[in-house]
Amino acid sequence: MTDKSYQPTLAGLRAFAAVAEKQHFGSAASVLGVSQSTLSQALAGLESGLGVRLIERSTRRVFVTPEGRQLLPHARAVIEAVDAFTAAVAGASDPLQGSLRLGLIPTVAPYVLPTVLAGLAVRLPTLTLRVVEDQTERLLAALREGALDAALIALPAETGGLTAIPIYDEDFVLALPPGHPLSGKRRVPPTALAHLPLLLLDEGHCLRDQALDVCRKAGIRAEVANTRAASLATAVQCVAGGLGVTLIPQSAVPVEAARSRLGLAQFASPRPGRRIGLVFRSSSGREVPYRRLAAMIGELVSSDQHVRLVG
Repeated sequence: MTDKSYQPTLAGLRAFAAVAEKQHFGSAASVLGVSQSTLSQALAGLESGLGVRLIERSTRRVFVTPEGRQLLPHARAVIEAVDAFTAAVAGASDPLQGSLRLGLIPTVAPYVLPTVLAGLAVRLPTLTLRVVEDQTERLLAALREGALDAALIALPAETGGLTAIPIYDEDFVLALPPGHPLSGKRRVPPTALAHLPLLLLDEGHCLRDQALDVCRKAGIRAEVANTRAASLATAVQCVAGGLGVTLIPQSAVPVEAARSRLGLAQFASPRPGRRIGLVFRSSSGREVPYRRLAAMIGELVSSDQHVRLVG
């Protein structure tokens, strides 16, 4: 260190951690909610004060230097400690009475948000929700970086440093082209997927991995269709057009069946499905109010959908 009196700023440490995580200045700035120039200045100030190059930049890529890799865990520990300190200072203040940044995965948000938002507006009238829809890995990264407060995702997930509260389980339903021989069946064995062109979502969607896991547990190799979709709504439209079959969560059935001509079939018991839960930073000190929020979400969703509450 060139200047032993130098004290790193929290902004500099957050900038370093975000760039190291995203390996892209624009994405890191977006996560932190600052301009790219502000983020670059904060990182440059940290490197100058430490006398160490933490991030190597070129015209083609950004990556962490060996010195940066050594210091990154310490930077993250400081950020987590500061977040915990801030939560402690808040004391008994209830996060459900102020602003809450809630993330949701794309295969949950469109189907439960109308019910959840309307219900929370009645139950928690002073709560201001900011909703962010994104894939699981990006939601978890935003949680760890402090850009989100909590997220509604499919469990289990890689939740190091995070606490997960299971809320409800739901079955997968087989979506078929109109007039398909399996349409209306209630005991379709998962092994039937071996003979059907399975339409999957793009990489990064947890529903893609879950569909492949259903095939794996059934001991079959899926016949993956050439078509891939970026959203469940698009996948369903492709199924309706005869391009394959797909799995949709039970909560999506009312919406997707209403806007598309679909054949639907139920799997034989034990029916494959997924578990949805609320995750948040373990260091936030907000487990009690978040458990209260999770319970409310479960009550609201189960009152409107065919799901099973956990516990």
